[in-house]
Amino acid sequence: MEDIIQQFQALDTTCAADALDRLGLTGGLLGLKPLAPLAGRIICGRAFTVRYVPCGPVKGTVGDFLDDVPAGRVVVLDNGGRDYCTVWGDIMSLVARRNKLAGTVIDGVCRDVPEIVKLGYPVFSKGAYMVTGKDRVEAAEVGGPVAVSGVRVQSLDLILGDDSGVVVIPREGEDRVLAAALEIAEAERRLREEIEGGATLRASREKLNYHRLQSRPGP
Repeated sequence: MEDIIQQFQALDTTCAADALDRLGLTGGLLGLKPLAPLAGRIICGRAFTVRYVPCGPVKGTVGDFLDDVPAGRVVVLDNGGRDYCTVWGDIMSLVARRNKLAGTVIDGVCRDVPEIVKLGYPVFSKGAYMVTGKDRVEAAEVGGPVAVSGVRVQSLDLILGDDSGVVVIPREGEDRVLAAALEIAEAERRLREEIEGGATLRASREKLNYHRLQSRPGP
């Protein structure tokens, strides 16, 4: 596993989101939640992107790309936020878990929730619906840029997910995001120590410059 992935797994999505704010980057994927509580697990891996479009007269496939996804990747499915048909279910989750993928992120809905939960495979989506995407949508592009909740995701961007949701960390800025996130995490650790030691919230925040942790540096 890459060292930077291990370092992000020691953080959480809130620190990453604050770091993205400080750097003027957009990364929070609005509306995506884990199908089941992750109980403290942090999911992190590089994106494997797939974009879906409605089917034409000749029907395409929805999931045959899965055999080609390297271990450790997070499958990111751009289904255009569609809520009337699914592009992921229990069989794909079974394959993904067997192939040691890190998780799946869907701009849309999924199905077979009870079986996926039993498998313990992490899936983030905008909800659940039982109707299949077969003959309704098809995979139009694999490995290209996609959009999830209006946020651009490119192949090999870092995806970080936990019980608070999912963020995307652009590959070209990941080192800066990590450095900022580590600084924010340390400041928040110290803030908790101050409060547990009896300090007031106001004094603790002022001492650690809390209100500017997420702010972009001035000129």
